[in-house]
Amino acid sequence: MSKRAVLMLAYGSPDSLDDMEAYLNDIRGGRPMSPEFVAEFKSRYAQIGGKSPLNERTFEQAEETEMLLRSRGYDFKVYVGMRHWMPWIKDTVAQMHEDGVREAVGIVMAPHYSSMSVGRYWEKVAEAQKLVGSSIEFTHVDSWCRQESLLAAQESHVREGLNKFGRKERERVKILFSAHSLPARLLQMGDPYDDELQENARSLAERVGEVDWMFCYQSAAHTGEPWLGPQIEEVIVQLAEEGYKQVLAAPIGFVCDHVEILYDIDIGVQSIAAEHGIRVERIESMNSDPLFIKALGDALDEKIR
Repeated sequence: MSKRAVLMLAYGSPDSLDDMEAYLNDIRGGRPMSPEFVAEFKSRYAQIGGKSPLNERTFEQAEETEMLLRSRGYDFKVYVGMRHWMPWIKDTVAQMHEDGVREAVGIVMAPHYSSMSVGRYWEKVAEAQKLVGSSIEFTHVDSWCRQESLLAAQESHVREGLNKFGRKERERVKILFSAHSLPARLLQMGDPYDDELQENARSLAERVGEVDWMFCYQSAAHTGEPWLGPQIEEVIVQLAEEGYKQVLAAPIGFVCDHVEILYDIDIGVQSIAAEHGIRVERIESMNSDPLFIKALGDALDEKIR
């Protein structure tokens, strides 16, 4: 086995509704939560089929990425580690250590860097190394939102999304680019998250050409502090007041189907849109789109060489 490898990192999702309390407890770091809070999340997951496809999609992405790297001559295994569920990052690092991996490139399945998101994964990897007694030399891909293949894949998905509307309708579609919100204090920290997302949205709008668009956030947590906005739910209401009838949701901050897409947009946003007479279509998620996998391979390639 090669002494070099890739560690693909993702958020993780519970295997069943029975696991929800343990999953939320891990996310909240043991902070108390009410039965109603747990019930709300169980309800969301129940409405998308009882579980999120995030774990399955991530493993598919890892498999496709490994095949791509091998086609480029790299004898690398791609391991998967989850931040809040199995396989836990610590267990995956332990497996890599046991397998004799000496060098590895880590990549988080989130193209835009923030110390509050991607940075937390690197902290988890460092903690795992200490816990396991491992000395794997890790190189990290901090941000990969400027990869040409990623932009090309996003552009293709936006164009396909616009084609869901009739030719005349397309002229009056508002594209809402979105990403997971984070605490607003990151702006004062000089964190690049918001800048990278705004740049990504602008680049896509320019590539598609002659489109009406804006960027917004979604899926903010209720923690008692301000989070980045505007929130997509508020934007939908505002657009209705401005007379818009067609919206294309383009969640560019996410790379596969999971609860923030399948519930927050496909159910939550759709419900608000229906109340206000707006038709909302959504671009397809990246999942294992070959262009997207190429973007992953290219981002890793830059660190492997």
